[in-house]
Amino acid sequence: MRVIVLGAGIVGVSSAYFLAKDGHEVVVVDREGEVGQDASAGNAGLIAPGHSYAWASPAAPKLLVKSLTGTKTSIRVKPSRVDPALVAWGLRILRECTADRAQRNTLVKHNLCRFSHGLIRSIAAEETIDYAAETAGIFYLYGDEEELEAGFAKTALLRDNGEDLQLLDPDGVVAREPALADARDGIAGAIFGADDASGDCERFTKGLAEVCRALGVEFQLGRTINGLRADAGGITAVQTTNGDITGDGYVLSLGTGSAAVGGTVGLKVPVYPAKGYSVTFPVREDGQCPRVGGVDENTLVAWSRMGDALRMSSTAEFAGYDRSWRPSDFDGVLETARRLFPTAAHYDRGRYRACLRPMTPDGPPLIGPTKFRNLWFNTGHGHMGWTMGPGSGKLIADVVTGRRPELDLSAMQAR
Repeated sequence: MRVIVLGAGIVGVSSAYFLAKDGHEVVVVDREGEVGQDASAGNAGLIAPGHSYAWASPAAPKLLVKSLTGTKTSIRVKPSRVDPALVAWGLRILRECTADRAQRNTLVKHNLCRFSHGLIRSIAAEETIDYAAETAGIFYLYGDEEELEAGFAKTALLRDNGEDLQLLDPDGVVAREPALADARDGIAGAIFGADDASGDCERFTKGLAEVCRALGVEFQLGRTINGLRADAGGITAVQTTNGDITGDGYVLSLGTGSAAVGGTVGLKVPVYPAKGYSVTFPVREDGQCPRVGGVDENTLVAWSRMGDALRMSSTAEFAGYDRSWRPSDFDGVLETARRLFPTAAHYDRGRYRACLRPMTPDGPPLIGPTKFRNLWFNTGHGHMGWTMGPGSGKLIADVVTGRRPELDLSAMQAR
């Protein structure tokens, strides 16, 4: 079968890899001139099954109210105008904010994250892909003892489902990561995800794309996708600025672009962008730079080591499809970086960017069939696309090829 994969991020390239391994003729189409851009290049770098909670939870409405009233929060809502798509998406996320639904959605995400993390490791080993992996775990740092205890109690759901999450005091944190010694007095402790890891998603995606090319995958990059053509229950072509592209099957992996492209054939794709901010600093040779990645749970600023660079990332901002940023958007990230790791990097030489992360209202991505017989979803992975990407690629290849997927996809179907 000739399969057209729409999107060249980690999810799209992973889909192409597994489809090509199954013997399909694969074409990957993307508007960018290189693979692994946008969210794949601007994420925090964390591979974190130990932090795979659904954002839609009983605590989410309070955060929303705080954001709308001007309080600075890690999740912000500030559209430049009333956006009907955001209103509809927001109403759906509120429906998911019950304890039962939050637990169900968290377990769906967690199962996919664990499955995918195993594939990241096995693909890297089999295909010899260097992605600056750090495999010593991840910290989830707390500055308040009560919040630490509450956070660890919350981990019971993941621990009961196989996740190795440990409670560390400040001495235990510094023993595992000496670079945090200067910040010790401000740390109440941490939850340590022993099986979590970090690495450069963009680098992994580019390495996997080279493997795909060796398998015969064709990459048509720099082609803006305007829409799809449909006839008699099936997709007949992808419309691009450079003409139509045709195939026997189509995989929609366009991240935040999935809703607009799906909408051209009447699909309602419940994916909305959450803008994230990240900055990458060169490591100082004379400083203390961490090897163990983590998240400051007070500010929700994340960090990870990527070879000779330190990546810092924060914020989910619902502001439509705006990708712009101002220096002040990074004030919280820089404050956290200097507080935790004062000598780690050259903080005056950062590379700044904003990217759009494709969020579904409930949390799990969309993986599986659509109402069209030859179009499949593989989109909506939110802030965990790096962790979920290879696993999602394997699952969609199973579906397209006609095998029974290794995970139950019923909670990841169109909804």
